[in-house]
Amino acid sequence: MVERSKQTVRDLRRGNRSVLLRHLYFEGRLSRHELGRDTGLSGGTISNVVGELIADGLVEEAGSVDSDGGRPRVLLQVAADRGFLIGVDVGETQVRVALFDLALTELAASDHPLSDHGHDVDHVVQLILDGLAEVLDSTGTDRDRVLGVGIGVPGIVEQGDPAADPADPGGIGAVVHGQTIDWDAVPLGRLLRAGTDLPLHIDNGAKTLGQAEMWFGAGRGAGNAVVALFGSGVGACVIANGVPYRGATSSAGEWGHTKVHVGGRLCRCGSRGCLEAYVGAEALVERWGEASDSSEKAGLAALLAAAEADDPVADALLCETAEYLGASIADLINLFNPERIVIGGWAGLLLGPRLLPAIRAAARSYALRFPCEQTSIELGLLGPDAVTVGAATLPLARFLDSGGDVPEPGRREARALR
Repeated sequence: MVERSKQTVRDLRRGNRSVLLRHLYFEGRLSRHELGRDTGLSGGTISNVVGELIADGLVEEAGSVDSDGGRPRVLLQVAADRGFLIGVDVGETQVRVALFDLALTELAASDHPLSDHGHDVDHVVQLILDGLAEVLDSTGTDRDRVLGVGIGVPGIVEQGDPAADPADPGGIGAVVHGQTIDWDAVPLGRLLRAGTDLPLHIDNGAKTLGQAEMWFGAGRGAGNAVVALFGSGVGACVIANGVPYRGATSSAGEWGHTKVHVGGRLCRCGSRGCLEAYVGAEALVERWGEASDSSEKAGLAALLAAAEADDPVADALLCETAEYLGASIADLINLFNPERIVIGGWAGLLLGPRLLPAIRAAARSYALRFPCEQTSIELGLLGPDAVTVGAATLPLARFLDSGGDVPEPGRREARALR
């Protein structure tokens, strides 16, 4: 009974720390009075917990504002330099590794093209490890101050058992099923652990993009949304009541492999008629047949330039692409009834300004009228590297959920709250 009571007190304290830390993080500079008003916690609890967070270096004073007739109120904010986050985007053509502070300001980045090796597992693992070393060494960052490494990958991520490594949930035990890149149950977490002791957090790239746009971008404020990733391939993150919907085995959101043409074009996944086989950047460049040999991005940019120069073939292909996307977005509207759909990914942001009006028109013509009228379709706000930012939010989420429970210098295990 005594142990249960101790655990309950510890959980309550951690929960209060998490509530305050999370609110300060997302709402910006606030006074103690505003924290109490917004969270409903008592003045005594606010005073005690804020004092702890300041003593731990997690929160700092950030000026003051006048109050009505009283002393100025001290503003508080999360200390951006308290720790560091790393985001990794294992994309279709390159591996990008970026180092961020707690405010998600990018401090360093390392880009490694996949080149002729493609998605050979050992090659990808080495590129990730090389990128980690480069961003840390170039900034002189102490590895003990890195809160974790988030990794976004193409494919379905089977998460490890958090109980097996509480300080590293979803990391060492993560297994990736990437059908389009020939990854069949790849134990990515275990392979990376052989080269680094940093905490690992691995998830699908579309889901990391979704979390980034929901937290900081075009999805912010929406409780039910779909964030679509439109790059070399196509994916989506479905948000239900503020939480990513994963399904029974974390494969929910494989929107790119829903069918738009029975018996149609062969997709990279081996099936036919997938949305990705018609609107993915790789498929578009292939269908146009006029691409630059340098990269998919160069090919898609050339396609867009040709359409804007009134090339009839390029224009027709992009018009068809907008209709496919609009019809498939109508399916999302009919299935999930989101209040917002956000189109992101480098290809989505490149083509979006030209295609968005036609996409919206097609969605209206294919979707049920009532749910469609309640849904806005927007472009992402975080740029083409949003997957990397989203990957960094994976360790950030754990940091906030734990109330700022971070490794002490020289220790990789999570410290217990005092």
